[in-house]
Amino acid sequence: MAKPYEFNWQKPVPSFMQDGAVFDRYEEESFVFESNCLFQVDEFGFFLSWKSEGKEGQVLECSLINSVRFGAVPKDPKILTALEAVGKSENELEGRIVCVCSGIDLVNISFTFMVAENTEVAKQWVEGLGSIIHNFRANNVSPMTCLKKHWMKLAFLTNTNGKIPVRSITRTFASGKTEKVIFQALKELGLPSGKNDEIEPAAFTYEKFYELTQKICPRTDIEDLFKKINGDKTDYLTVDQLVSFLNEHQRDPRAMQIIETYEPDEDLKSKGLISSDGFCRYLMSDENAPVFLDRLELYQEMDHPLAHYFISSSHNTYLTGRQFGGKSSVEMYRQVLLAGCRCVELDCWDGKGEDQEPIITHGKAMCTDILFKDVIQAIKETAFVTSEYPVILSFENHCSKYQQYKMSKYCEDLFGDLLLKQPLETHPLDPGKALPSPNDLKRKILIKNKRLKPEVEKKQLDALKKMMEAGETAAPVNILEDDNEEEIESADQEEEAHPEYKFGSDLTVDDYSQKEAVAISVKKVGLLLTYISLEAFHGCKTHSVLWKHHSTYCQKSPTQDLHQIPNIYNTFLQDYKLFSIFRDSLPYSSLLTLRVASPSICSNKGKIGRPPSNGVVWWCGYTSKPDGLQSKSTFYSDDTWFGAV
Repeated sequence: MAKPYEFNWQKPVPSFMQDGAVFDRYEEESFVFESNCLFQVDEFGFFLSWKSEGKEGQVLECSLINSVRFGAVPKDPKILTALEAVGKSENELEGRIVCVCSGIDLVNISFTFMVAENTEVAKQWVEGLGSIIHNFRANNVSPMTCLKKHWMKLAFLTNTNGKIPVRSITRTFASGKTEKVIFQALKELGLPSGKNDEIEPAAFTYEKFYELTQKICPRTDIEDLFKKINGDKTDYLTVDQLVSFLNEHQRDPRAMQIIETYEPDEDLKSKGLISSDGFCRYLMSDENAPVFLDRLELYQEMDHPLAHYFISSSHNTYLTGRQFGGKSSVEMYRQVLLAGCRCVELDCWDGKGEDQEPIITHGKAMCTDILFKDVIQAIKETAFVTSEYPVILSFENHCSKYQQYKMSKYCEDLFGDLLLKQPLETHPLDPGKALPSPNDLKRKILIKNKRLKPEVEKKQLDALKKMMEAGETAAPVNILEDDNEEEIESADQEEEAHPEYKFGSDLTVDDYSQKEAVAISVKKVGLLLTYISLEAFHGCKTHSVLWKHHSTYCQKSPTQDLHQIPNIYNTFLQDYKLFSIFRDSLPYSSLLTLRVASPSICSNKGKIGRPPSNGVVWWCGYTSKPDGLQSKSTFYSDDTWFGAV
């Protein structure tokens, strides 16, 4: 007998979180303060709920929680005054604040702060909440489980009397239904049905809620199917009728087991019959999920060379909005990495303060600045929370040499062993050698940066090393002795506020032989490039390049990843339309501005983040390219290109 796939979507919820703990809660932006709140998490890990004396219950869906971390001591004097009023002085807050970050997307996020009685409780809840969020399986539960989740939410949203207002139920079914229909359905179930009535939580059971949904929102499609199977002659299905349906449509021979599991009427169950209600319960269960539940697990092989995978990537990661005059945020790096993105962009420029700290911003576009070191710290904290597969930092480097030196020191000091600084012994940087696999590079951070010409790079690195050893703190205008060599313009020139190297190109496979020659200098100064070989082209040129040189690009696919960046005149940061890229099977590492659920983001999730791709790849960040783009022996010609899929 066939066995159903066991879909274990639940994460174990620690008992101390189910029992709950008392916290003081506040929100900085709207200045909300609530003392002595009992916070709890239900047994399924659906909701973080809280309630204080004399106030209504509130809930936060755990699926909307992006991160849980220790919060900084608040600076708002109003919040500090409110905390002092309940016996928590500013000096005692360090290590006691739990910051819960949540939102429906990566930009529209909010922060809820929970102040614990002591540091031990705070640490326990940071670790406990962190263990149950990012439950991607819970986002694919059956309709029946979704109904149960909604019923639980209503049970948590009690009023000041601890009861469920009828108004809350009417709001749940408000779409397309008048209140009179809802009141009548409640009355038929023997529940309070007045507009201002309240329902005892104990009386509002899940079975009552399920019956209520069937009265207000009946599944007429399932009812029509039921009548079609039995010929609209009876109000039940026989075993033979059910077997016929299962064999012809569901390919499942477990008729009696299904009746035993889903038929609520014991009399019909004993006769081997299933009612319309039981049939509906069966079709709404996990056994009839709209996706392949087994593919929610990581099922693709992750031992192929890195170039054999599409990589979930981000462009202008730091921006929360438009590309011109937009706001930069360190939080964007946390949110993008927690969402499974494995390649983020850092546009690095010289900071103008006395401390000469490198900054990240969209150069000359009047966007706000964020500190490079803050971004590196955020990346360290979140890079491998939801995925252990390698993270690529794509540096767009406009910094002077001295600030590049500081950048390299931050990377080495903060990342530590996470940073890949030397090739793996098993995968030397020799021409023709395969790149390491995602499994080989687990929990490693790789850096992509532009490179100078090898001979210029060596001379400049030697000069910079001497300068740093001599204790100088600022890079000279020109450290090259040969006037015929190419120069980097001074960082002090007003017309070039953010200097950029005028020469250099992305590292390619042909450069691997020169890489080892400067490995020692690279380690000291911090260009720190290993294995990265990416070719980039602007969105406006994508199709012209594709159609003119498609054979060349497809032949590069087994050894190199390509990435495309949006048009430089794209003021509002619209995402590039990815469908044509995926349709033409371009070996492509998608770079998107991961802000909100745009059509391109949804397309990317469909290709790189939802079954039947690699299941959890929207979290793991990698999915295999088509077989034809992984083999060097595959031949693409002008005659065979059209219609390629």
